[in-house]
Amino acid sequence: MYAVRAGTVLGSRYELDHPLGRGSMGHVWRGRDLHLGRPVAVKTVLTDADAHTDPREREHLRRRFEREARAAAGLDSANVATVHDADVTGEVRWLVMQLVDGATLGTVLGERDRLDVPSAVSVAAQVCSGLTAAHAAGLVHRDLKPENIMIRRDGVVKILDFGLVKLMTDAGSRLTTGQQPGNLLYASPELLSGSPPLDGRSDLYSVGCLLYHLLVGNPPFSSRQSMAVVNGHLNGTPAPLDAHRKDIPEGLHTLVHSLLAKYREQRPDSAAVVYGVLRAWLPRLSTEAADLSGFQPEDPRRPFVLPQGPYPV
Repeated sequence: MYAVRAGTVLGSRYELDHPLGRGSMGHVWRGRDLHLGRPVAVKTVLTDADAHTDPREREHLRRRFEREARAAAGLDSANVATVHDADVTGEVRWLVMQLVDGATLGTVLGERDRLDVPSAVSVAAQVCSGLTAAHAAGLVHRDLKPENIMIRRDGVVKILDFGLVKLMTDAGSRLTTGQQPGNLLYASPELLSGSPPLDGRSDLYSVGCLLYHLLVGNPPFSSRQSMAVVNGHLNGTPAPLDAHRKDIPEGLHTLVHSLLAKYREQRPDSAAVVYGVLRAWLPRLSTEAADLSGFQPEDPRRPFVLPQGPYPV
C-alpha cells in the first residue's frame, strides 16, 4: 500500500509539507509545487475500491477521475478554489488545489456563533455566485458545509472541493449515515434518500442550511444522533428564524424557507435566482467613502460594494 507522509512527492512534482486538516473524504496537506515554486493545497484520499477491483476497472476509474477532475479544473469563478492537477498514485487519489489564505467558515462560526444579517447574506451570495458557474458546467457539489467554504483575508469567499465527493463516491467511497455524521447537517433530502439524479437544487438546499446556521447559530436540524438529523431533513420542520432573532427581514425568512423545501420542485430554480433575491440585503459599502477601519480583515463585507456575483450581475 502506498504511504503518504510529510516529504512525499506526488506526481514527481508536489511535495507534501504538513497536514492542514482531515475531512470526511481524506486528508488535506499544505504542499509545494516544485516546478512553479508556489504553495498549494493537496487533498489525498485512499479508496477501498482501488484495492479490490481488477486492473481494467482500476484503469476505467482512473480515466474517469481524470476526466471529471478536468471538469472541476475548468471552473472559472472568483468564488471557487481553483483545481490545478489530479492523478492517482498507487491506491491514493490526489487533487492539487489553490491554497486559500484565510479561515474556514466553520472556524468563523466557532468564534462568533452567528453572523449579522449583512455578513450572512454576503457569504451566501458569494457561495451562490460560485454555484452558478459550477452548475452551468454541469457540476453539483453535494457536500457544501462550513468546512468546505473559506473566507479569504480580503473577504472573498471560496468554495472548496468541487466535484470531489462525486469523484470519490463513484470510485467506491460511500456517504453513509453512520460513518459521516458531519456531512448530514447540510445534506439535501434527495441525497440522503438516494433519489437520483441530483442537480443544482440539491446544493441550494445546502445553501439554505448554511444560511440558517449563519443567521441562527446552528443548522436547521442538529443532533448527536445521525438518524435524528436524517429524519429532520426528510420529515421535519425547522424552527422559524424569528423564533431565534427578530432582526431578520421577512423576505429573507421566506427565502430560507423556500431553500429548505423537501422537494426540489419547490425550491428556487437556480443559484443565480437566489443571488438575485439576496442582493436586496447585501451590505452597501463604498470602498472609497466608507471607513473600513472597524472591520476585521476576514469580515465578508469588508472589500465590497457588492460581493462577486454571477455574470452578468
